[in-house]
Amino acid sequence: QVQLVESGGGSVQAGGSLRLSCTTSGLTFSSSAMGWFRQAPGKERERVAAISNGGRTVLYAESVKGRFTVSRDNAKNRVDLQMNSLKPEDTAVYSCAAGPLVAGPYRYWGQGTQVTVSS
Repeated sequence: QVQLVESGGGSVQAGGSLRLSCTTSGLTFSSSAMGWFRQAPGKERERVAAISNGGRTVLYAESVKGRFTVSRDNAKNRVDLQMNSLKPEDTAVYSCAAGPLVAGPYRYWGQGTQVTVSS
């Protein structure tokens, strides 16, 4: 059974930082591309960042470039999202996902973790 579990969400003031982690089990992590997505109330889900299985290809949404950094540790079956200079518009439920290709589609999803940024 494939499981993806996010952690590290919370509340922070604008300009602050958070680090999200996604720990996986039940899949061949080193063969999987990983993505971070977010969805705010009333908005469509947005891909925030993605990283290829070996980490050589990294993609970011324009809205987070220069502020967010995605990384992975294949030995620990974990992918992280470092979020700096957070803005109120970053408030959303953040989820990690796994799939065969960095561009998608993503096959397995975590439950998500809430990130709230106050002004």
